[in-house]
Amino acid sequence: MSKAFTKEEDGDESIRLDDLPQSPHPNLVTPSGLATLNARLSERRRDLAKLKETPDAFDTKQAVAVTERDIRFLEGRISRAIVPDPKNHQTDIVAFGAEVDVMTEDDTRRTFRIVGEDEADPVQGLIAPYSPLGVALLGAELGSIVEWRKPASTVDLEILAIRFP
Repeated sequence: MSKAFTKEEDGDESIRLDDLPQSPHPNLVTPSGLATLNARLSERRRDLAKLKETPDAFDTKQAVAVTERDIRFLEGRISRAIVPDPKNHQTDIVAFGAEVDVMTEDDTRRTFRIVGEDEADPVQGLIAPYSPLGVALLGAELGSIVEWRKPASTVDLEILAIRFP
């Protein structure tokens, strides 16, 4: 049974929500990704301070509980953050942080950047390292062909360029 409701020491009923799950993977982040996590944490802390200034209604207690849960989640992500230095990567092998130009089987050129899970946005070409595409690209050499295993098919991608912005 979940302990969503607990009593504070002063006798007021407060709400404590279960923590959001953390990824089981190492939390690789780019410098901009870490900055975004820190900005989100600062914003949530400001939100919490404002909420605590408002009257003690149930809606406020619920909002405080959600905000506190978000803060715990972000603190966990930041405490586990690993920022690899792109200067330590070979320039002809895809690694975390790389921007990769590929050619698809239908001669379409696409660019992907391997970023942290919190930064991933496939529509923008930002790919998490643990996604099927990230797994296919990581470790690939310039000029090689990799197999991107999708749920319904497999797509061959030729690595055309590797950059570390």
